[in-house]
Amino acid sequence: MFCAALNAVTPLPGWSWTAFFAFIAALLALDLGLFRRSARDVRMREALAWCGIWVGLALAFNVLLWSWLGPEPAQQFLAAYLVELCMSVDNIFVFILIFAWFKTAPAWRHRVLFWGIIGAVVLRSAFILVGVGVLQRFHWVIYLFGAFLVYTGAKMAWPKKSADEIHPDKNPAVRLFRRFFPVAANCDGPKFFTRESGRRVATPLLLVLLVVETTDLIFALDSLPAVLAITTSAFVALTSNIFAILGLRSLYFALSGVMQLFRFLKPGLAVILVFIGVKMLASRWIEISTTHSLGVIATVLAVSVVLSLLIREPLKKN
Repeated sequence: MFCAALNAVTPLPGWSWTAFFAFIAALLALDLGLFRRSARDVRMREALAWCGIWVGLALAFNVLLWSWLGPEPAQQFLAAYLVELCMSVDNIFVFILIFAWFKTAPAWRHRVLFWGIIGAVVLRSAFILVGVGVLQRFHWVIYLFGAFLVYTGAKMAWPKKSADEIHPDKNPAVRLFRRFFPVAANCDGPKFFTRESGRRVATPLLLVLLVVETTDLIFALDSLPAVLAITTSAFVALTSNIFAILGLRSLYFALSGVMQLFRFLKPGLAVILVFIGVKMLASRWIEISTTHSLGVIATVLAVSVVLSLLIREPLKKN
């Protein structure tokens, strides 16, 4: 069924999908089985090194796409990768709040993020395949996506009074899970399940995973239309998305302590989403090339980062 879905939305041969997913599976197995045999906190230096590895792999894959399929798919991949990577920074802020609310030990966070990303890869793959299929059959949906992105960008730029509040206990998935499955009062190390009084119960760490997974699902509803606005190739959309979220764990450990340095990244991302949304809405009359779109995205991101580094947030008065 999965192969049939792939064949329906992409003209690429099946071996390209098999090779890509085999490569990703090998990297994840190596990460979990060789480098993460014991639960421990991840230091910033190690996290930065892994960030470099994941970005290097994405750029190497981009070069491979350029030589294999030409400059247009490669530019689409890079633009989609940059957008998804920046939206991942917003995920990181929420993950920080989730771990703080549950008081999750730093040594266990990598395990939660690892399995959360596995679930994100599966769910986003399904979303992208459905989205590409819908766009191919019903072109008018592109205008709905465009309007949604403009709305999302405007909403993101508008300051929220309670942006630092989060209530995982109100998460529908958590409430539903508690209704049908017993949950232990305390964690049992990095385990998702344990035994109490001879019965199998979930640990609070599994609830953390559920909240992380459902939160990523909500973010995907914003990011995937943006990716599909850049490319309608299922292979390019899916590979760029997966490369971006695979580096999310390392990005979390690298940036969790310095998130305040990126205060202008969210407004910059809002500008990018509005730009992409307007591009979709005007696609019938104005064609903006991938090269120009990539230039706009890269420029806005560069300006956002530079402004964040130059203009620090003023200290709050007591």
